[in-house]
Amino acid sequence: MADVKTKKIFAEELAGELGLTKKDATEAVNFLFAQMTKTLKKGGTVDINGFGKFTVKKRAARTGINPLTKEKIKIKATKVPAFKASKTLKDIVK
Repeated sequence: MADVKTKKIFAEELAGELGLTKKDATEAVNFLFAQMTKTLKKGGTVDINGFGKFTVKKRAARTGINPLTKEKIKIKATKVPAFKASKTLKDIVK
């Protein structure tokens, strides 16, 4: 089974690797994710060299079907986060 990394685990590993307190490492990890979220919320792009690019894509309004009633429903247009892995990351994962 593949490893699962959480923000808590990232913070613990960061603290161990750099000799930080767990509190400082947790604040650093939270800051990083908060900045990424803030950028995406504004419609910006987060481009991490060698890892990938996070963007916001627009999903057009469309007609769907309610699986319970089989009734057609209108689904509003929305924005969704998207991730595109860099070539470097793709090559590493192969």
